[in-house]
Amino acid sequence: MVLYDRFGRPVTNLRISITRDCNYRCFFCHREGQHFNVRLELTPAEIERLVKVASNLGIKKVKLTGGEPTVRDDIIEIVRRIKPYLRDLSMTTNGSRLKELAKPLAKAGLDRVNVSLHSLKPDVYKKITGVDMLDVVLDGIEEAVRYLSPVKLNMTVMKGLNDGEIWDMIGFAAKTGTILQLIELEAPREMTQTSFFRKYFYPLKPVEQKLEEMAVETRERRMHRRKKYFVPTEYGIAEVEVVRAMHNTIFCANCTRLRVTSDGKFKTCLLRKRDLIDFATALRNNASDAELVDLFRKAVLMREPYWK
Repeated sequence: MVLYDRFGRPVTNLRISITRDCNYRCFFCHREGQHFNVRLELTPAEIERLVKVASNLGIKKVKLTGGEPTVRDDIIEIVRRIKPYLRDLSMTTNGSRLKELAKPLAKAGLDRVNVSLHSLKPDVYKKITGVDMLDVVLDGIEEAVRYLSPVKLNMTVMKGLNDGEIWDMIGFAAKTGTILQLIELEAPREMTQTSFFRKYFYPLKPVEQKLEEMAVETRERRMHRRKKYFVPTEYGIAEVEVVRAMHNTIFCANCTRLRVTSDGKFKTCLLRKRDLIDFATALRNNASDAELVDLFRKAVLMREPYWK
């Protein structure tokens, strides 16, 4: 069984925020669209129950996010509990604890990881993240490459900050055997006219056109119909993806994701604010699997493309 929304889009993966806590202070963070101050978090058992029901609905891919998921002391337990229900289990992390956790996470069942790496310059990195931990993260990436595959680097490109590092980061990806994702700064419609957005938004369409010209091979991912460019560098071939989510109707038309907030609600879209379906209350009231499936269906039917 696979759930489809009203626009014919299948829901095949969950993006589960397991905490709002983070040990970084990235000034542009969208907090996974979580606009609340509640500190409530799902327990490992509750996350397992959710994933088990989701798996029976054809959802076999899960990405764990935060905040920063590795600040949870029970992150290994969470991974170990939910992996048996999944074909693909990944995590987005700032990489601050990867050096110590990459091997045990892989042993527990984590398949792959996305590491936020917005700069290779210590001063720029600190300006963006609020912490002086670039060397720690680079060591963590090296360790992750040993045990997880693939390792992706998420670089949110921002005008006047790190837009001059795009080609250095492409070379770094080739050198380390990682995949680079170049990501546009994202914001709801009402934020696109703010001085903050205008100051930092860097359109990636010209970069993508250049990659297309340089690539020795191009492939297309099913997820969001994104293209993968294989670009020659002095270190070998770099694999690069471009995430152009702003004003992108193709991106939204091919979204297959349902989000889960850290306090136990389904969320249909990063950029929407009034799209939440509470399931934690049902879980804690001993709801049956059928009742939880009904909540899944309700959330899926609420989904609609943000950019149309």
